[in-house]
Amino acid sequence: MLHQNPNPSLWTGRKSESIEYWHQAAISVRDLKLEEGQETPKVGILGYAGEEGVKRNQGRLGTAEGPNAIRKSLGMLAFHLPEKSRIFDYGDIYTENSDLESSHDLITKTVLNLLETKHFPILLGGGHDLALAHGRGIYKHLASKNQKLGIINMDAHFDLRPTIDGKAHSGSPFLQLAEENINTFKYLCLGVQRSVNPKSLFKTAEDVGAKWMVMEDFRLNNWEVIQEKILWFLDSVDKVYLSVDMDGFSSAFAPGVSAPSPMGFRPEFAFKVFELLASSKKLISMDVVELNPAFDHDHATARLAARCAEYVARKVLA
Repeated sequence: MLHQNPNPSLWTGRKSESIEYWHQAAISVRDLKLEEGQETPKVGILGYAGEEGVKRNQGRLGTAEGPNAIRKSLGMLAFHLPEKSRIFDYGDIYTENSDLESSHDLITKTVLNLLETKHFPILLGGGHDLALAHGRGIYKHLASKNQKLGIINMDAHFDLRPTIDGKAHSGSPFLQLAEENINTFKYLCLGVQRSVNPKSLFKTAEDVGAKWMVMEDFRLNNWEVIQEKILWFLDSVDKVYLSVDMDGFSSAFAPGVSAPSPMGFRPEFAFKVFELLASSKKLISMDVVELNPAFDHDHATARLAARCAEYVARKVLA
């Protein structure tokens, strides 16, 4: 099985008699035995300790260490979720012998199970190819409910590149999801940078019916326009899957990524978007991807990734 049980020693932080920090609230669950039956709000954390997709996309290696780096930073954060909330850490799914497809299959199955057992899944990457497996699980969950899924990707890249010899990679997940869900694919990419997306990718985005905002327009002084675009997108779907690629942030705040850029968005602006999405009550799942601890500075990117996960969970479960 391509699964590694959670390591409770990663969840550390300040001590207190009551639950005041995430490390005290996190419950490590072995062998992917999902917690069922509880009506209390549940967060299901699943790591993707994989970088085969990044390797295929000619990116910098190191993302396989991302999930544990985020857990370490999460554990130290103050716990402000509803009192009865539970956080379950289900460990990591990894890739063995470059068999990306098998690890993706297990992620898809696990995401489906998390949603069926009423968790709010937070997946920690790992390469952005995680979105293909993650998205497949959500589509399967919603299929029986006849509900429309909207995907919002906060990213410098469209990640709509074609597969390589028919194989998935970290730049192809949303094109693959578009091809698998031709009539239902709804995708909004926020923070696209022209410098790393050639004209052909903008053409692909048009062909699959994607919506986007380029980095020049994705700024705080343009908030009314951005808010209107997001709200229009939210009105067109029943549920939303949020994917946060850490390379969408400016490298001043997120140096530890596979493809850093000085021209990304700022954390406080991203969190304004998170709050808008959470307030819709349509946010069903999220992932935080492309953290590369090998290039991080004083764990700055890991801390920011953890803050993204904590903030969204707090707002969704409130």
